[in-house]
Amino acid sequence: MSDDSRRTLPEGLRPETLAIRTGLPRSQHGEHSEALFLTTAYVQADAETSARKFANSEDFTYSRTSNPTVRSLEARMAALEGTEAAIATSTGMSAILLLGMGLLKAGDHVICSRSVFGSTINLFAKEFGKFGVETSFVSQTDLAEWRAAIKPSTKLFFAETPTNPLTEICDIRALADMAHDAGALLAVDNTYSSPALQRPAEMGADVVMHSATKYMDGQGRVMAGALCGPNKLIRDVFGPVLRTVGMTLAPFNAWVVLKGLETLSLRMKAQSEQALAVARWLEAQPEVARVHYPGLVSHPQHDLAMRQQSGQGGAVLSFDVKADSPESARAAAFHVIDSTRVVSIATNLGDTKTIITHPATTSHGRLTEAQRQAAGIGQGLIRLAVGLEHVDDITDDLQRGLSTLNTR
Repeated sequence: MSDDSRRTLPEGLRPETLAIRTGLPRSQHGEHSEALFLTTAYVQADAETSARKFANSEDFTYSRTSNPTVRSLEARMAALEGTEAAIATSTGMSAILLLGMGLLKAGDHVICSRSVFGSTINLFAKEFGKFGVETSFVSQTDLAEWRAAIKPSTKLFFAETPTNPLTEICDIRALADMAHDAGALLAVDNTYSSPALQRPAEMGADVVMHSATKYMDGQGRVMAGALCGPNKLIRDVFGPVLRTVGMTLAPFNAWVVLKGLETLSLRMKAQSEQALAVARWLEAQPEVARVHYPGLVSHPQHDLAMRQQSGQGGAVLSFDVKADSPESARAAAFHVIDSTRVVSIATNLGDTKTIITHPATTSHGRLTEAQRQAAGIGQGLIRLAVGLEHVDDITDDLQRGLSTLNTR
């Protein structure tokens, strides 16, 4: 270890500092930037040491089970979310898979918002359903529907707030209390807000899930996921599953996300401000029927969002273009998207580059039309993940398509 290896961080550091300073101690070389350990295995001093380390899941033996770079990311994620521990995975969806494999068995029941990411709906409804897990999908915002869906077999509530792409907000504290009264756990997908804006564990959530591919990385470079929570779940329940199944995060990807976290707070503040400006501009456009953005006073859960998300609306918004039918709505949405020349047409979010997409044919394209309608995903809906370009260049780019909708 380096000479300062005995220095420990003081208690009470702010999230902006934790996002930069939390990690494993430096090696004997004293590197200032976190080291990238590209190794599959770790040499042991002797057979007795090897036996002891393999019996202790916390030691480094094989990188499917543990790696110093990945461990640094996990420590930083836990510090940011204010939880005892975190476990990193290869993608956000693999984090939800790990959640289900660790907590659920045949005969168990899940209550999930019907407004979550399309792949999340498919994972619970189709894949977990193959193994005898039942899922009830309910309104994101109607607590009475959540309560009415509770069964004796209910083991898990799963919510995403804000949702993708309609930015619906759920009351985390209310859902946590309801789940706990029912003997169930609450898991919250915090991808959209990130811990820079929202810390669900402080509001009662048992597990906080992330697609670290998004804002944690922040520049669209690598795939990653994570679960954050207490040791009794992260280490004792999810750890053994990950070691067996192997949805392991690659060390290089972990290192990239570690670097991304150092600017997370600055990016989220700046991108939230940009998104609010774009959302206000869109509300004034005659071709736009509705704008979905928690930072707007017109958002149905604006007050709740401001309480839960540190007074910020986040960096993602969506809007519906005006149209008379689903067919004309889709054509209008495609025209607006195809008219852009600055923003990127892609399906990711969380990048410093603004991204525009059509949810009904991308993120929610594998759902049935009935599922899309239930989730409020219409053919005229466009999602915009606002980046760090000049805000006037973003609105000018949207104006190219909006201003020519009636001249096609």
